Amino acid sequence: MICGRHRGRTEALAAELGIPSFTLDAAELCASEQLDAVTVCTPNDAHAGHVLLALDSGKHVFCEKPLALTVDEATRMVRMARARRVVNQVGFTFRHLFGIQQLQRRVRQGDIGEPLLMRLHHQYFDGVTTSQEIRWQHRRAFGGGVLRDSASHLFDLARFVLGPVTAIRADLRHAGRPDVETEDVASVGLCHTSGAGAECFASRITPAHRPNFVEIVGRDGALSALISRGAADALTRTGASGWQEVSLPPEAADGRPHALDRMMHSFVDACLQGHLGEGSASFDDGLAVQQMIDAAEQAACSRDWMRVEVSG
Repeated sequence: MICGRHRGRTEALAAELGIPSFTLDAAELCASEQLDAVTVCTPNDAHAGHVLLALDSGKHVFCEKPLALTVDEATRMVRMARARRVVNQVGFTFRHLFGIQQLQRRVRQGDIGEPLLMRLHHQYFDGVTTSQEIRWQHRRAFGGGVLRDSASHLFDLARFVLGPVTAIRADLRHAGRPDVETEDVASVGLCHTSGAGAECFASRITPAHRPNFVEIVGRDGALSALISRGAADALTRTGASGWQEVSLPPEAADGRPHALDRMMHSFVDACLQGHLGEGSASFDDGLAVQQMIDAAEQAACSRDWMRVEVSG
């Protein structure tokens, strides 16, 4: 079963995907005894309501990022998921790239020595003209903005590789486009409990000149991985003769958005097994990122470092 807000589009999508039934009522979908799991891919402001509805019905839940609009909402979602003892996962796609997984393993194994600094870069050109279409991502009430849209991915990757974050500073900028209420650029610094630092840059108004990437520098070398939905998936390491490619499985070069496929397969596997597999992001991870988003917004207003509640 599929649920949507607009009858025509929902019916058309159901027909395209071969889904036998559809509804415009989320409560009806969540109450269906034919369903074991629910995926929530609504605008950000609707995540909490739909997730809590699904959890209350005892369903396993996959939710798009960010998990919620506020820390309080995310906390309620985590608590209910624990109480219901169901599988819960957040759509942090980049975790499922072959290059990112290999980078994380190598850092944890000490391949580049003590981690010192991580750079995370994600930009795309959404346009800055007055003719740009205004979407829900540009509205504050819907939870739009590049901090939640792109930087949330970077925050999760920083935690995935370097562990918990204790402090944040942030600069959030708006390009001044009429009717756009949310930030277009986020520059965020992170301090981890390990002592390592991270610099995150996310923008929707700057053309990308190379694939988006994460780079981590240690005392004994550096690693750099591409980030995408899978179409670009590679890892390089500094060596005696400069940057050298690290061997990855053949699927990494298939040119497909395989990270999305692998993420959704991981959710299905988790539902069948009754628990998340290693490396997948749980609601607890989503809550930790929500705490970072909240701290980044406060830091941008105060122009100072903000402490972050430590979430492992």
